[in-house]
Amino acid sequence: MLSLTDVSVAYDDVPAVRHVSLDLPDGEVLAVLGPSGCGKSTLLRAVAGLEPLTGGGIAFDGSPVDHLPTHRRGFALMFQDGQLFGHMTVARNVGYALRLRRKPSAARVRELLALVGLEGYDDRLPATLSGGERQRVALARALAVEPRLLLLDEPLSALDASLRERLAVDLRAILRAAGTTALMVTHDHEEAFTVADRLAVMRAGEVVQSGPIGAVWAAPADEATALFLGYARVLVGVPARRLLAAARLPDAPSVALRRSALVAGEGDLVGTVVSARATPELVRLVVTVDGMGELDAVAPPGSHVAPGEPVRLRVDPTRVATIT
Repeated sequence: MLSLTDVSVAYDDVPAVRHVSLDLPDGEVLAVLGPSGCGKSTLLRAVAGLEPLTGGGIAFDGSPVDHLPTHRRGFALMFQDGQLFGHMTVARNVGYALRLRRKPSAARVRELLALVGLEGYDDRLPATLSGGERQRVALARALAVEPRLLLLDEPLSALDASLRERLAVDLRAILRAAGTTALMVTHDHEEAFTVADRLAVMRAGEVVQSGPIGAVWAAPADEATALFLGYARVLVGVPARRLLAAARLPDAPSVALRRSALVAGEGDLVGTVVSARATPELVRLVVTVDGMGELDAVAPPGSHVAPGEPVRLRVDPTRVATIT
């Protein structure tokens, strides 16, 4: 288990990471999620031993490691651009760390290439590969020496959106198959939800919320966290209580809504359509609900709903989260 206790990092006495405490159980993936400049990559580099701590400690399996140099921690680091050796074949890139440890193994290289879906790529050069294939090679290289902890620094951010989505699913499957404990930093919440078991949300150098993915998603710590995680709107006070009552959910002072949380049809909320936009899958609405303001809603495809018309709305409780 990786344990961070009150970890802090500063540059010229300016804090970049402040009092971070996290635990990562063996075999699980923790995604540290936050916007650019929030300190998540600095935290990753501190765990790797590339940044000195100004406070706190880092331990693995109960033993402190923050006093150890990078190469003695037993961790592996994978960067967002892969950083492959262009003059080496795929097989030699994957086996590089094994050769450094004087444990070259062609069988281990073939096993790893199979794991990442690149059988038969042994003699290819990085320049002949797609971006996704290069990242797979980098992942295989990072896994070659069976690190105690794999550190992933925005591993998919250099890829286009469709490839990033596909590779995120594959990355999750590869890490689970290898049984690898991993700490990943990303700014993409969909990527974090796909790959990780646990989530830590960072803002301004601090972790504002952490826990299992489902728990963080179901109860964001505050309005800023809810909006960052992808919720469309936050209601506070009486509007929040009215919506929760309509959804038959427990009362709470604040509630976050996804864009499709409200569905036109028979329901307990009544509003007036402000705008309607049809897509092949559904009709997207903006509806003014008395005492709650303008809210997003959807209607089934083919619905004929015009601005100014009244509409009844039901609440999809799976698209609603209370704010803790």
